Amino acid sequence: MDSRSAYLCGLNWNYMKELFSVLVAICISTLAFSQTEPTPAAKGVTYGEAPTNKDAVTVDKMEQQVVADGSFNGKVTVKVTEVCQEKGCWMRVEKQNGETMLVRFKDYGFFMPKNIVGQTVVLEGEAKVKEVSVKQQQHYAEDAGKSKEEIEKIKTPKKETQFIAKGVLVL
Repeated sequence: MDSRSAYLCGLNWNYMKELFSVLVAICISTLAFSQTEPTPAAKGVTYGEAPTNKDAVTVDKMEQQVVADGSFNGKVTVKVTEVCQEKGCWMRVEKQNGETMLVRFKDYGFFMPKNIVGQTVVLEGEAKVKEVSVKQQQHYAEDAGKSKEEIEKIKTPKKETQFIAKGVLVL
């Protein structure tokens, strides 16, 4: 190899090292920004598709339709009682009978901030009755920060109404 070829190979190698470093930096910054907390919950903030509160029904009317038709598709106004403490990937909302309903987010497409507990929101999406396994109930309890003792008390599957939201609006 003559000196010119050696120079060009060195130049290409240096260029490749620089390009690799830039790509690594881009990947790291992308990961860092993708792990940030969602926008804090405040009046008018939306997550996912941006629903309005027009035509939103009460959770009681939603439940009646789920019982009658097997599902509900539309908007419902609810109060948030709990949110996943890991990354906001689910929340629980109040039902009128004192129980709660699990809300997950369509295609895992967005998350809720931890300060949304206590807020009233409009959910847009679909509700259905689902059977929740013991393992899944324990997973949700762990995400919610429940104690080991509370988690171990979960022994039987249960049926509950669940909501898959494609959008959430804070009222």
